[in-house]
Amino acid sequence: MAGQEDPVQREIHQDWANREYIELITSSIKKIADFLNSFDMSCRSRLATLNEKLTALERRIEYIEARVTKGETLT
Repeated sequence: MAGQEDPVQREIHQDWANREYIELITSSIKKIADFLNSFDMSCRSRLATLNEKLTALERRIEYIEARVTKGETLT
């Protein structure tokens, strides 16, 4: 009987080891996904801010170009 329990116990230990490994991989994938989502939101926010600044600069350039075309002074 003891000879039959050894392979069963080995299978049980291997099963637990496999489950722990799968849990580790799953946890790592979740951490990577969380990081990527956070990175995405950060990039979108920074790009939106940059877009606002560029839009303001474009408006200012258009205004200055219009004044120069009309021959107005910039002061």
